[in-house]
Amino acid sequence: MVNRREEEPLDSYLLRVLCLVVSERSVSRAALRLKQSQPAVSAALKRLREILDDPLLVREKGGMVPTERALVLYSHAKKALAEIDDMVRAPEVFEPAESRQTFRIGAPDYIAPAFMAGVTAAFQRAAPRARLVIHSLGPQFDFETSLAEGELDVVIGNWPEPPPRMRLSMLMEDEIVCLVSARHPLAARGLTLESYAAATHIVPMPYAVNQRGMIDSVLSSLKISRAESVTVQSFALAPYLLENSDSIFTTTRHVASFYAGLLNLAVLNSPVDFPPMRFYQLWHERHHKSPSHRWLRGILSECGRRLQPVAAGRG
Repeated sequence: MVNRREEEPLDSYLLRVLCLVVSERSVSRAALRLKQSQPAVSAALKRLREILDDPLLVREKGGMVPTERALVLYSHAKKALAEIDDMVRAPEVFEPAESRQTFRIGAPDYIAPAFMAGVTAAFQRAAPRARLVIHSLGPQFDFETSLAEGELDVVIGNWPEPPPRMRLSMLMEDEIVCLVSARHPLAARGLTLESYAAATHIVPMPYAVNQRGMIDSVLSSLKISRAESVTVQSFALAPYLLENSDSIFTTTRHVASFYAGLLNLAVLNSPVDFPPMRFYQLWHERHHKSPSHRWLRGILSECGRRLQPVAAGRG
């Protein structure tokens, strides 16, 4: 008796159907992504179910959900497709002015607004037809897997210990300062270690579940304990809470200066001797030699180099 699985081996088309029906959790949406008819994708899903001897998608109250085996197969299929694409892809010739490619950057929301504004402007000037997508990163976001599977091209971060197994280069350094209301009693005379420790603080939630941030690490090593009166999920929200408050927000100078220009806030030098905040760009080996990715990394590096130090604030 002939084994049916030997008669119908998995090909790259079926692998793509598998990935899309699992990620979209819908045959109709997968068909749109593949630019094919729904019956054609339904037929391919039927073949996959027969070959793999698994329903792959099952109906639940809220819609279709992948089976446990489908989720495992999805991860393997994405890696296999990436290897196939790399194998058959012709040597890339990249012309930014003509490109319609989509580039995806992962970045935390505490990155300097002036840096991201410079990146966006340089990107649009050089590649007006291309698309830039900036993904927000959070504690639960698996950026290493996203880089490995091609969902992100570059990730920007300030890891105390950059993740291994990835390529990286430093983009820029930024000074740590304190942001307060312009009406704060200390705005005119500056901060001391004593007044810093005695004040209340607005503190962002940890950005990584397995790494303590640089500011917290330094304060802990100096045995300085902050009164964390307000904890916020977004770095971008913290400055807006300061105007009618006597609290302090410890952040980078470029971020502080940006919000001081928008709101009635003052930037004060930190009484704590924090080392500079170092930001890196991180990418996977699979993209290291790609001309389009090298161009994107060059844009990021140049914008990091051009970001000039901001004049010191009061205090």
